[in-house]
Amino acid sequence: MAKKPPKPAPRRIFQERLKITALPLYFEGFLLVKRSGDQEYQHYWTELRGTTLFFYTDKKSTIYVGKLDIIDLVCLTGQHSTEKNCAKFTLVLPKEEVHLKQTENTESGEEWRGFILTVTEVIRLHEVLEREKKRRTETDQVPVIPAEKEKEPVQDYADVLNPLPECFYAVSRKEATEMLEKNPSLGNLILRPGSDSRNYSITIRQEIEMPRIKHFKVMRTGKNYTIELEKPVTLPNLFSVIDYFVKETRGNLRPFIYSADDNVGQEPNKEERSEKLKKNPHNA
Repeated sequence: MAKKPPKPAPRRIFQERLKITALPLYFEGFLLVKRSGDQEYQHYWTELRGTTLFFYTDKKSTIYVGKLDIIDLVCLTGQHSTEKNCAKFTLVLPKEEVHLKQTENTESGEEWRGFILTVTEVIRLHEVLEREKKRRTETDQVPVIPAEKEKEPVQDYADVLNPLPECFYAVSRKEATEMLEKNPSLGNLILRPGSDSRNYSITIRQEIEMPRIKHFKVMRTGKNYTIELEKPVTLPNLFSVIDYFVKETRGNLRPFIYSADDNVGQEPNKEERSEKLKKNPHNA
């Protein structure tokens, strides 16, 4: 039987680490880490804050013993493991490869993968947006553009200006299910990361005769997105994917919109951390 995920660090420790790093916490847990030059894996309590992994000797330490910036992540590759309840993957960075191993349970390993990929992708999207704003500002200072240029479509920038729908959360399959079951009044459709850096998944909760949870893969195909149904449906962006589910169910499916005000004054949980990431990528 897989072990239960470890409890988060005590609130006092959480506050001290926040003060030292000055970065938002998105995910945490035990990891075995082997960096370039290491002969063996080192056991650390690890926190993903912003785009940096901070390593601590144990859950109660306030001072980190090492850190790793992953903003320039080239790719994240999974590795087959013969060990029970073990997830192994490698972070490929421009100057080194870092091997990570999670031995608590495989689901926790998938959560690490999802959060790392989502953090780096959202931050890069935001950087693209800032460059685009700067380009447009500079363009506005150029003499009048010929009429034929003014008619050029601008929909190519839709995904840059609106990176992800409001019902997107950087959560796992299990967490999405729990969010829908515990908060039915907030909606019944969640968009979440897929198992790799390119694709996504939809989790829905329907009440026909009894509540049922379903999951659908949304695959990136070129510039489009394909919903893997019996008859696959291809749409131009993730917003159209959400609209498709809403319209096909005549409004029975509603995007899940989470309000952080429901937990004011409490230590951020995984859902709040995902909401922070989506709405405030500058803090990463």
